[in-house]
Amino acid sequence: MRICVVGAGSIGGLMAARLARAGEEVTVVARGAHLAAIRERGLRLVAEGEELVTRPRATDDPAEAGRQELVVLGVKAHQLTEVAPRLGPLLGPETVVLTAQNGVPWWYFYRHGGPHEGTRLESVDPGGVIASHIPVDRVIGSIIYPAAEIPEPGVIRHVEGNRITVGELDGTRSERVKALSQLLFQAGFKSPVTTDIRSEIWVKLWGNCTFNPLSALTHATLAEICAFAPTRALAAAMMSEAQAVGEKLGARFGVSLDKRIAGAAAVGEHKTSMLQDVEAGRPLELEALLGSVLELGRITGVPTPNLAAVSACAGLLERTLRAQHGRLRVERA
Repeated sequence: MRICVVGAGSIGGLMAARLARAGEEVTVVARGAHLAAIRERGLRLVAEGEELVTRPRATDDPAEAGRQELVVLGVKAHQLTEVAPRLGPLLGPETVVLTAQNGVPWWYFYRHGGPHEGTRLESVDPGGVIASHIPVDRVIGSIIYPAAEIPEPGVIRHVEGNRITVGELDGTRSERVKALSQLLFQAGFKSPVTTDIRSEIWVKLWGNCTFNPLSALTHATLAEICAFAPTRALAAAMMSEAQAVGEKLGARFGVSLDKRIAGAAAVGEHKTSMLQDVEAGRPLELEALLGSVLELGRITGVPTPNLAAVSACAGLLERTLRAQHGRLRVERA
């Protein structure tokens, strides 16, 4: 299968390497030193003490890749507005686009079937740029559970996790989503098909919209946030607000709030991705992880005072970082 992974960062790179190892025809879109290293030495995947070297085609211009059967969007949510207008040359008549972003996706209310059908979320698709360049009928959503990092250009280190849940936006078990699930399975991932992708998005977002900004503000690990009574209580209050918003939209939470916090604590001395971005001087995923929940709260009429307060502080943090660094470094795909 002709597959283009747009954004060969930690997660995109992990998927690209696994798919290439499985024998698929993979092209990665990357930039800077990461692109140069992939071209020179291949895309190296380190996992459980072993190293796998794959040699996907690598470019910084999607137009060079030509039409694909599958396009994996591996960039972060705040990068999609820049990337979406460049995807046209990749899209043939039957091309599927797999979204692999954290947080509330830009397509949340498309093929939704509820009272808000077609509502655009300004927080994640400002001006409607993404929706105007990626036809929603092409899209299959996913929830990404693996953790990975880039210790040096051209190298992906798989930390933990192996599940990538996929689902059609309308909840059907289509032939194409089943084929995609099988493709990812053959590449070494656990890839169940869900018929309620929005509920699963909320269960992961439940923690992300809470622990990511708290860790960015406090520079604390998950274990430290959960062990300190005041921040644990604040996390619980934020999660209660997020759950109320999700349930107002029909999402189902299959685990209790206390168990979800316990799960975060069990991860241990782990720095969230947002804290890692703060330390590296990269832009923060505030809108996808937190701003979108606040927007959904306004749409549904659910109060979110704790989420709003933390969002204000995290927003000021990012503004302060921009002033200190002159300009936050743009993360290289």
